[in-house]
Amino acid sequence: MKLPPNLVIEKSLWKKGFQYVAGIDEVGRGSWAGPVVAAAVILSHEFKIPEGFADSKQVKPQKRGFLANYIKGNANAWAVAEIPVSIINKLGIAKATQMAFRKAIKSLLPKPDFLLVDAFYIKNISRKNQKAIIHGDETSASIAAASIIAKVYRDNFMKKLSRKYKVYGFAKHKGYGTNQHQEAIKKFGFSNVHRTSYNLEFLLS
Repeated sequence: MKLPPNLVIEKSLWKKGFQYVAGIDEVGRGSWAGPVVAAAVILSHEFKIPEGFADSKQVKPQKRGFLANYIKGNANAWAVAEIPVSIINKLGIAKATQMAFRKAIKSLLPKPDFLLVDAFYIKNISRKNQKAIIHGDETSASIAAASIIAKVYRDNFMKKLSRKYKVYGFAKHKGYGTNQHQEAIKKFGFSNVHRTSYNLEFLLS
């Protein structure tokens, strides 16, 4: 059985004198519609990892909601940032994701003194004070916590969008390129929440 994310990396940083270690992750980078969302979480030194804790992709929706509330109630700080489709289409997803990371970090109080990031380094922040971890959401409890909060936030956002743009089924696929979503685009074209910068015109040909 796969072990849950833990605090090994965080504890090593705490021992080095970094008090406020933030885990950061994004959700929605590969989606065809809606915002990209980043979350940042500073776990307390006494944080107890709850039963069923894992990165957001491995947790069922109902459990994710429970875990998100648990994390918010037991963390030193947490923050969420979203970057809308208009900016994604203008600047591209890479720059938009970096903006989301920085915006989430800026919202944290207390301010983090070290960052643990899933897969990416964050630009315009010293690399001495951050660590990019491949599959970080599977190993670091702080990153996994951020992934859960970001996922719950974005899923709820896409459910709200689904009420406005009913024909696309956003509540079900959250904007990702499922067969259902592809067929909806072929039939109804793009909405103003679709990422036209993703070169999806092949769906209309």
